[in-house]
Amino acid sequence: MKLLYDKDIREPLFFFLEEVYGKVRFFEEKVIGKSRADVMMVTEDGLVGIEIKSDADTYARLKGQVRSYNRYFDRNYVVIGTSHAQHIFEHVPEEWGIITVELVGGAPDFYILRKPQPNPKCKLKDQLSFLWRAELDHVKKDYIRFKYADKSKDFLRKKILEKVPEEEIRRRIVQELFEREYTTGKPL
Repeated sequence: MKLLYDKDIREPLFFFLEEVYGKVRFFEEKVIGKSRADVMMVTEDGLVGIEIKSDADTYARLKGQVRSYNRYFDRNYVVIGTSHAQHIFEHVPEEWGIITVELVGGAPDFYILRKPQPNPKCKLKDQLSFLWRAELDHVKKDYIRFKYADKSKDFLRKKILEKVPEEEIRRRIVQELFEREYTTGKPL
């Protein structure tokens, strides 16, 4: 049986998730605390962390990765090759979704084994760290009348958390990430 590696899984996974979720945006290899998320998926409902454990991977770092993912994402998935199917439930919290992947007809085939549930450990402060300075300014300008042009991003994040309702912050994070434009290095 041919092993599936991360590089074999990613692009077909993106097509699968687009079919499941509709409008999405993917960011790969995002730094989250002391870990790196394989994929951050932005949906209209929030931020979804995706950890890929191919058949060639081990669980050695997963405990620390789970802690980091839980701080940053509204929901989380682990995508696993069939070699991990027997033991994955022991390694991720019950609110994490599980997607299995195996080769069928020479192509990766995905199956949602368990849908993700809302993550109770997600921190809005950590989610705000995904936004660039200009994106934080977009959020701030609608709610905070002082300019704070000379203040740090950390200061600005604290002010937003103090002055803007949580649900509005969540909505605006999603909006800003959907609108981010990489070719110019600036938000649209």
